[in-house]
Amino acid sequence: MDVDGFGALLGSEGQGLLQALREYEAGDELAVATRLRREHDAGLVGTALTQARLRQRGAAKFGADAGRMYFTADGVEQATRTSVAAHRAGRFRAAGAERAADLCGGVGGDAIALARAGLDVLAIDRDPLTCAVARANAESLGLADRIEVRCADVMTYAPRPGEALFVDPARRTGRGRVFDPEAYSPPLSWAVAAARAGAPGAVKVAPGIPHEAVPDDAEAEWVSDGGDVKEAVLWFGTGRPGARRATLLPSGATLTGRGLPDPAVRPVGRYLYEPDGAVIRAHLVAEAAEEIDGGLIDPTIAYVTADAPRPTPYATGYEITDVLPFHLKRLKALLRERGVGVLTVKKRGSAVQPEELRRRVRPQGPNAATVFLTRVAGAPSMLVGRPLEGP
Repeated sequence: MDVDGFGALLGSEGQGLLQALREYEAGDELAVATRLRREHDAGLVGTALTQARLRQRGAAKFGADAGRMYFTADGVEQATRTSVAAHRAGRFRAAGAERAADLCGGVGGDAIALARAGLDVLAIDRDPLTCAVARANAESLGLADRIEVRCADVMTYAPRPGEALFVDPARRTGRGRVFDPEAYSPPLSWAVAAARAGAPGAVKVAPGIPHEAVPDDAEAEWVSDGGDVKEAVLWFGTGRPGARRATLLPSGATLTGRGLPDPAVRPVGRYLYEPDGAVIRAHLVAEAAEEIDGGLIDPTIAYVTADAPRPTPYATGYEITDVLPFHLKRLKALLRERGVGVLTVKKRGSAVQPEELRRRVRPQGPNAATVFLTRVAGAPSMLVGRPLEGP
């Protein structure tokens, strides 16, 4: 799809095709396309069909909005999930921002969240097609009065006084994901320098960014949604330089680092807690362990054990019924004795793959259990239990 092809899609004929494709089933694509090509230009039908597929993919990130939005293949892949973008936009608004520049704006997902939070947004991207898509999205969602889209090189942009800045460098190339922050486009060093001029400023980075790559004057926030870590953000101008925090969506619970030492290692108690991925990425397992009066089962494993159940939003709790040395025959016998047919396998610090374990033990029966393949005080071990009810 090029700019001209996308322009045709926005016309009345293109819109009619999109409407006709709105309810098609995935297996009906060929028949639907063949029928539509009898009455419409084949290229336009192909563009509409591609857009219908992208909207289906976009629903996972944008929900009902995806049915009115437009995407490119790269745009839907790299766009921020609505819930995460809304959280970030809310932080900008809470900091007093009234207008923002969204640098490397893509198809407009972050600009939409900022505009819905009440900010006036200038979204900048250098790709003409991406800019055309972002403009169409602002128009389709009724936000054209709040979002201006500019096609330009973000590295030439001069921030306006009092403007919040959000930078989302590209972390993928044609060869796949980029892991070196200086290989981002634009490089992380440039993005950080740009964000420092914001009021406030923020840079979206990969959740796996090394902590030593986080600037000393940045507040670093790791965000998960539904238990999946989605992004890390470097914040500038928030008044919390050097802070580390983990935010868990959809609840919005936030755990802030207090510089605690690593928890002590203790024998496995009756309860085991698995910290949220954002907590682990933010190196805040000690803070989560303090919340539940817990300790580690191994100095290198992020599983926390406790003697009493303590509700916490920062970790998922399990009641442990058995602690065994790693031995598949013993596990198989235990599961058969308990009538376990639904087996959830979790691993941390073990080379055994969950699928291989299930194949070896062949669980059968009406009951369910969770097994943790891990280390306890350095020894390969298996912990068997069940999830705690409640938070």
